[in-house]
Amino acid sequence: MQDARQYFSVTQLNEYVRMLLDGNAVLSDIWIKGEISNFTNQYRTGHMYFSVKDAGATLRVVMFRSNAARLRFEPRDGMKVLLHGRVSAYVAGGQYQFYADMMEADGLGSLYLAFEQCKARLAAEGLFDQSRKKPIPSLPRRVGVITSPTGAAIRDIINITGRRYPQGELLIFPSLVQGEQAAAYLAGGIRYFNRAANVDVIIIGRGGGSIEDLWAFNDERLAREIAASEIPVISAVGHETDFTICDFVADLRAPTPSAAAELVFPDRFALKAELDARLAKIGALVRADIAAKRDQLRVLAASRAMRSPAAVTAEKQMRLDELAVRMHTAGQVLLDRKRQGLAASVGKLEALSPLAVLQRGYAVAQNANGEVSTSADAFEAGEKITVRFADGAVDATVDSIKKEQLWNRN
Repeated sequence: MQDARQYFSVTQLNEYVRMLLDGNAVLSDIWIKGEISNFTNQYRTGHMYFSVKDAGATLRVVMFRSNAARLRFEPRDGMKVLLHGRVSAYVAGGQYQFYADMMEADGLGSLYLAFEQCKARLAAEGLFDQSRKKPIPSLPRRVGVITSPTGAAIRDIINITGRRYPQGELLIFPSLVQGEQAAAYLAGGIRYFNRAANVDVIIIGRGGGSIEDLWAFNDERLAREIAASEIPVISAVGHETDFTICDFVADLRAPTPSAAAELVFPDRFALKAELDARLAKIGALVRADIAAKRDQLRVLAASRAMRSPAAVTAEKQMRLDELAVRMHTAGQVLLDRKRQGLAASVGKLEALSPLAVLQRGYAVAQNANGEVSTSADAFEAGEKITVRFADGAVDATVDSIKKEQLWNRN
């Protein structure tokens, strides 16, 4: 009996299931939501592999690099998301999975989530620290403006500059301010002004709009260019209630482009009024100083030295003579005291001098080498000696030596 059963290989079966899933209109264009788990980002390929789960089940998800590159936020485990894509089967693994082409944050806008993630990352690196912010020049010579050359922002900046400080110069770097290429243009403006070093401060901004319209100013690469700028940067994006990453990393945030122009350029009328006030204050100080000097001059003119300089000179001369006499007297007394001390010292030296001893009738005996001998034992009979007296010396020969007992000194 012939076997009527139809056999499929495993591959054929998996291919058949995939064909069924791919041909289902509902499963080929579907939104699902769940919580991310087991997230893996294969950096070499750029593909993302993870699962989404709810209270009852888990589904494997793949998001290929071409779609993952368009994400504005970083998926993480535990994040609730909305996914769009299709259901298909992975033939080699024998399992069905979800192929996502779009992902949004569930309950929190994707753009807002991306904004918060970027803000937290740059804040942790210290790019928002007040200590790294550069001061804005009080009276800049030239200001660089990075914005659209046809937008309302540049018109406002030009009008306010002309009204407040016509002497101020504006150097405009035309840039896109919206769209995928805008961030690159804006960052290029920061690099240009830093390379050229032709402005004192930079204003970067645009008028108001939705978060999508302002998104270029949340670009992380642009934020890092602003942080690295050696020229102070003022961020002027949107309206007063709009905040972007540029606002946090810039050296100063202006609520609007018009406010940026007012912050960077002084009001010429207020500046003139301040200058006039300072000149008036300086004039008052100079006049007060001149009046004080005149008073001093009047006091000096009325003094005795100015009225009768000869009398003052005579008094000073008398005082000088008095001091000269006192100095002479003191010097004479000191000289007499030194002379008396010297005479006493001379007397002591004379009393101790060997010549004084000789003058009293004593003599000194020296051997042939000139050595003075104080004992008879130092000589021998027949030795030639010299006997020195106070007024001269005689040469003699020792005939004999007689020793005598000296008196008892005790």
